[in-house]
Amino acid sequence: MEEQLAKGHIVETTSPWKLLVFIIQKLGKDKWRLLQDLRQVNNMIEDMGSLQPGMPTLTMLPQNWKLAVIDIKDCFFQIPLHPDDAPCFAFSVPTINREAPRKRYHWRVLPQGLRVSPVICQWYVASLLSPVRAAVKKAIIHHYMDDVLVCAPTDDVLSHELDLKIKALVVAGFELQEDKVQRMPPWRYLGLEIGKRTIVPQKFEIRAKIKTLADVHQLCVGH
Repeated sequence: MEEQLAKGHIVETTSPWKLLVFIIQKLGKDKWRLLQDLRQVNNMIEDMGSLQPGMPTLTMLPQNWKLAVIDIKDCFFQIPLHPDDAPCFAFSVPTINREAPRKRYHWRVLPQGLRVSPVICQWYVASLLSPVRAAVKKAIIHHYMDDVLVCAPTDDVLSHELDLKIKALVVAGFELQEDKVQRMPPWRYLGLEIGKRTIVPQKFEIRAKIKTLADVHQLCVGH
């Protein structure tokens, strides 16, 4: 909670709205994230539909071109909510043993679990990448949610395209995961592993010990 408050993702509020919130452990990590129950809000929101009916086909990339993959960190949390709508995403946090009044917060950024969050994220990032596509027409950009793949005929074109793309995202307030900017093979993108001559599915690890709902979900999806 303190981390989200310090980053400016949430603020204290007097909003009359109140939605449940949970703390969920991130899969395979010693980190936790806030998950808000937005079912009531989602019931009142009109579905925007899909902007991208499927994932890009990587086998259509030109052979022997240079590649790089960018992973945008916490993509939803970099997209601000309109101030008029933000108070609708409020929640309360009780104190230990009721030693003090509950604190109330609302989100200032796009929350996870909102029905239209993926569509808004896809549209928002695409609008930032559009000028880069126009500036470097020799390169190919594959964008899906928070994953971006850049393909270019030479290292110089790839480097130029990558610099423009990173600058556009950083200027817009996005935080990139430097340790996940993939410049050398094998590149991992959208569940696939791209080599110099092959494209194969990434290895899937099945967790034998089921502790959380996330473990159950991963097991069911894997089968």
